[in-house]
Amino acid sequence: MVEQAGLNPKIAVLHYHGTAVTEEHLTLLGRTVQVQHIGCDRDLDKMAAQIEALDGQVTAVALTGIAKTLRLGKTKVDHPAAAPLFEIAQQTPVVDGAGVRAAMERWAVRLADEAQPGIWSRKRVLMAPGLNHNGLAQALGQYTESVRYADPIVYFALPPVPGVGSIDTLPRLAEPTLNQLRAYPFRRLFPQAGETTRPRSPKLFEWADILAGDVGGIRRYAPPQLKRKIVVTEFATEEDVADLRERGVSAIVTTMPPLGHELAHLDAAVFEACLVALRPDKTAALTENTYLNLMAQMAWKPGIKYLQPEEAGINKFAFVIHPLSPRFISSHPKFRWTRFLPERLVERVAAYLPPMYGSRITGIESPATGQKVEGYLLYIGGTPRELMRRDPAFVYRRLIVASRMAERFGARLMGLGAFTSVVGDAGITVAQKADIAITSGNSLTVAATLETAKQAVVKMGNNLDEAHEGKVMVIGATGSIGSVCSRLLAQAVPNIVLVAPRPEKLIALKQTIEEETPNAVVTLSTTADDYVGDCDLIVTTTTALNTRIIDITKCKPGAVICDIARPPDITEEEAALRPDVLVIESGEILLPGKPDFGMDIGLPPGVAYACLAETALLALDGRFEDYTLGRNIEIERVKEIYRLYKKHGLELSGIRSHDHFLTDEDLAKKRALADELRDDPIKLADVQRQAQAALPAKGRRGKAKQGGSDRTTTILVSAGTAVIAAIAGLFFWRRK
Repeated sequence: MVEQAGLNPKIAVLHYHGTAVTEEHLTLLGRTVQVQHIGCDRDLDKMAAQIEALDGQVTAVALTGIAKTLRLGKTKVDHPAAAPLFEIAQQTPVVDGAGVRAAMERWAVRLADEAQPGIWSRKRVLMAPGLNHNGLAQALGQYTESVRYADPIVYFALPPVPGVGSIDTLPRLAEPTLNQLRAYPFRRLFPQAGETTRPRSPKLFEWADILAGDVGGIRRYAPPQLKRKIVVTEFATEEDVADLRERGVSAIVTTMPPLGHELAHLDAAVFEACLVALRPDKTAALTENTYLNLMAQMAWKPGIKYLQPEEAGINKFAFVIHPLSPRFISSHPKFRWTRFLPERLVERVAAYLPPMYGSRITGIESPATGQKVEGYLLYIGGTPRELMRRDPAFVYRRLIVASRMAERFGARLMGLGAFTSVVGDAGITVAQKADIAITSGNSLTVAATLETAKQAVVKMGNNLDEAHEGKVMVIGATGSIGSVCSRLLAQAVPNIVLVAPRPEKLIALKQTIEEETPNAVVTLSTTADDYVGDCDLIVTTTTALNTRIIDITKCKPGAVICDIARPPDITEEEAALRPDVLVIESGEILLPGKPDFGMDIGLPPGVAYACLAETALLALDGRFEDYTLGRNIEIERVKEIYRLYKKHGLELSGIRSHDHFLTDEDLAKKRALADELRDDPIKLADVQRQAQAALPAKGRRGKAKQGGSDRTTTILVSAGTAVIAAIAGLFFWRRK
């Protein structure tokens, strides 16, 4: 071929499908390439004649819609109808994209993950088909263990068969599959979009999160609805994009260079022909090594286009919850049948269930930045009693599985709710073994608790200031939440009582507080009762079960008890004995936007527990990092999360007591009664005496009864585990 110096190289693209003849100019590596497109109307003889006519007239010829070699895994065979086409030209190289496809697919997958972290993580990938897309399958396989091949379905219309189409069976089945495919015409090997006379089974397409392969085959054989799926292909036309958008596809990723377009519109054969034309040494072999040196000079990004506007640019998180008691299990619509079984049996067996998808959280949006976030609620089956009685590794395993589920849903951060945040080392081990960020949510829990307590104390007329006129108590002071609450409270109310069962930890905490706040007056105690009557504010942060932590009958009038513990330390029945004492929960948060949790989480619409709100808040700010972990919560983290709370427009939802929001009228009545008792010591003593007499029994009797139940259910639990787990799996082990 004669190529005059200074002129733009020219290539010809022969399309097996189509009849049109068009021209365009492409800019690549700083040069312009003239491209002539010629349709051959599925006629290989016409394609052969065109190659002969173009030989010596163009720099390279690209053949699209055909392939000289068919590859599946490490196995390859030549296609007898295509091989002769590559022997016709004597001067002009003829290529079909095989020289660049695998390398570009691997590169594109990596760049897409850098541009959209987590886009491939733990996803279920269906190669549709895997034929001649080994690079794509291998690259995606680095991010997930779930890669299946749809080739048996696409080419042979077989139903999904367990094992067939998996990575494990590919080496055994690749050769017989290719021996059949080499006899197929190219219209069947590389099908175009359109109706098929033999519909394919939709099961694997529905199973997959990612459909990777040829856009024509995907459009032809995939089911009509592809909601929330990602399609990965070499190129896509406007018609392809419109069809996939209508079918609900979330995003499309193209692996060839866009070359001036939002998405690649030309396939690997055209790109390879361009590299042939642009190679400095015209005698260089047409191998992957030659192309790699040219590709290394490119600065490009794969095309990534979100097809559903409401799904674009959304940061995703996950949050793990668990039942607080067996009652929560039997009250769930899918588990109502368990109310006919022994409660302890249900509780024991539920702890063994694998993590389950609960619901999708939508509608959260920052008024400051406009950033939208989406969350996923994931269940584990253990109640607090079950989580605390088991080895931490038992819980860790379930949380790590949950983190992998979260990755698959696209989450880059997972929050640990309730007792999952206090088991073992409070999230450190899970964070080390998970591939996404982890937070316990305890930083915002502390900030919200103190903010709520501050408002409650003011409304009850108590005087807490640095003049030592007020006193606060923290029960569970040496715990992860209790210790940082104690340190922060000591800075605002220096007269503080610290209660915890281990003296050595109390002493260490006292020394820390006195070093940070020299004017603090710190009193230590292993029990609360001796000091309860002196305190205006009591914060209880324990993880104790079936044990009375505080005797509410001894509280002073108008005292505020902020009960962070779950299950709560103060029952509703106990709180009712002292209507002048305000028992509140840790601060719940009103999330910005129009949050929809997809299920009833026991709070009003849009309101979340602080630990969940912290996870959502970090996602709103794009802080995908391990945040609140371990027993020692950093004060600076609490202050920082409070600043983010203000920045993104989160608000306290109000003051709640035992699942009920208190109105200003409710609080005014409590304060009036407290004022009355403050002024009348005799009446106060009478109220305390009556409350003490009515105080319900708690502790030993409940534990004894529980122990008997444990001995009975030990006999039943082994058989019950398998049965209930199997039934529950039918309901819950499902996609979102």
